[in-house]
Amino acid sequence: MNQQIKPKLVKKNTLPLKVLQFGEGNFLRAFVGHTLHKLNEIEGIEMGIAVVQPIEKGMLEVLENQGGAYTLFLNGLVQGKEIQENFLIQNIVSTHNPYTDFEDYLQLAKQPELEFIISNTTEAGIAFESTDQITDRPPKTFPAKLTRLLWERFLHFKGTASCGLHFLPCELINYNADTLKKCILQYIDLWNLDQAFTQWIEEENHFHNTLVDRIVPGYPKDNTAAYQAQLAYEDQLMVTAEPFYLWVIEGDEQLTKKFPVNQIDLNVQVVSDMQPFRTRKVRILNGSHTALVPLSLLYGHQTVSDIFTDPFTDHFLRHCVLDEIVPTLAMDAAELNAFATAVFDRFKNPFIKHYLSSIALNSISKFKVRVLPSLLAYQEIHHRLPNHLTFSMACLLRFYKGTWKGQKMPIQDDPEVVSFIVNAWKQDTPSQTIQTLLQNESFWGSDLSTNSPLATQLEEALKQIEKQPLDKAFSNFTTNFQ
Repeated sequence: MNQQIKPKLVKKNTLPLKVLQFGEGNFLRAFVGHTLHKLNEIEGIEMGIAVVQPIEKGMLEVLENQGGAYTLFLNGLVQGKEIQENFLIQNIVSTHNPYTDFEDYLQLAKQPELEFIISNTTEAGIAFESTDQITDRPPKTFPAKLTRLLWERFLHFKGTASCGLHFLPCELINYNADTLKKCILQYIDLWNLDQAFTQWIEEENHFHNTLVDRIVPGYPKDNTAAYQAQLAYEDQLMVTAEPFYLWVIEGDEQLTKKFPVNQIDLNVQVVSDMQPFRTRKVRILNGSHTALVPLSLLYGHQTVSDIFTDPFTDHFLRHCVLDEIVPTLAMDAAELNAFATAVFDRFKNPFIKHYLSSIALNSISKFKVRVLPSLLAYQEIHHRLPNHLTFSMACLLRFYKGTWKGQKMPIQDDPEVVSFIVNAWKQDTPSQTIQTLLQNESFWGSDLSTNSPLATQLEEALKQIEKQPLDKAFSNFTTNFQ
């Protein structure tokens, strides 16, 4: 039997160009594309996207061949219920490659309806390099490319207030919009551009710090046929993502009038200060990940979802989050618990296989930022250490010893970090090992050896870990420190 040949997906949109998007990768298509899809369902809202390829190699050609259209598949758990749905996303109206046609790129600056700049150029993308020049075609960095475009817009519209833009960077760095603005101002200074341009950037453009959160595995290369079978057309740019969605944006009514994300059924929070939301994500989502990875690897698990199939690690994670992390955060308790429940659903997502070994990268520095603040805050509030987080720290230190029950542990970290810990384990006594490790301020941000309860409990936890299975070790440890 001949296989049915499906028509290619070729759509062209006539939406007005309102958004300039730097980046064509999976995350932006599954996150911003989904957002604009929802916005364009509102009567009277029409927002088209022009996509700019921010680096020399990209996938604009494939995107152009499909007229900017693609399918988004959402797979996962929501409140314990399995969700599988898909959307045909048709917001992209044009694609632009500044490396092959720089003049075409500059013409985007002259679009009168343009209102928003959105980007995701990786955490390293928002950076200043003094070697970038205004005469480069194009400059190397994303901020330099953007500054050149804004200069063109400033000149074309003669610096009028109405041509100012809103910036919504999605890069995963704190204060991403503030950092982007700082880079732009540095390039203005480097290139000796008109002071009036600086004033226009400062007064007529709006930089919104954001926090984004959605796991996007991307193209389903392992089971492409199963996904293609659900479609009546051929799609080379299918993208898979989890249902969970969070976009926190620092803004006000001026922003929501132009960008009415408060009217769609996605979790967009427009707030005056996004830092509490960032702290919530770092402490609960990232923190629980980091706290459980070394323990789970020592226990014998392979994936994040394995944590929930075993009563010990399942209970350990829930107590870590609900009893020891959540109570240290200065937000509404019900909201924090709801967020934690959503995190558990995300971890259990049967459609995403997260190997613990792949997320063990730089666990020491991650622990310092994500877990240690909760541990110390709990100690300050309750005048005692949290048993689960303290035991997880002991597992972290034991994990970095390198081998466990004859097996090599998947340690991925700076060689100097690994070498320091391995040498510390060569001390004559466990007490000396603990003291040496806790004294390293580069690991923890301060000398933790002065925290005598922590040193004592870590030593006891490590003693128990060496004697018996991990679940029994934790039980005996907690008995000793009720």
